[in-house]
Amino acid sequence: QVQLVESGGGLVQAGGSLRLSCAASGLTFSSYAMGWFRQAPGEGREFVVAISWSGGIAYYADSVKGRFTISRDNAKNTVYLQMNSLKPEDTAVYYCAAAYKPSRGSYRIIRTYDYWGQGTQVTVSS
Repeated sequence: QVQLVESGGGLVQAGGSLRLSCAASGLTFSSYAMGWFRQAPGEGREFVVAISWSGGIAYYADSVKGRFTISRDNAKNTVYLQMNSLKPEDTAVYYCAAAYKPSRGSYRIIRTYDYWGQGTQVTVSS
């Protein structure tokens, strides 16, 4: 049974930082690309960032480029999202997702991902 468990969300002031973690179990972690998506109230789920199964390639949404950094530790079955210079518009539920060796062009697509976590709330106050 695959489980993805996010942690690290919370309330932070604009300009602050948070680090999200996603611990995976029940899958061969090193064979899965990992992504972070977010969903603000009343909005659809959107792509934030993803990293290849080896960790060698990362893809970022333009809105977070230069502020967010994704990394993974395959020995710990964990992916991280370091979020700096947070803005109120970053407020959302953040979801971790896993995709089995996706093609290069599909990392930003929701349906690419096989497994999803339950989400963690990030709230950025102005």
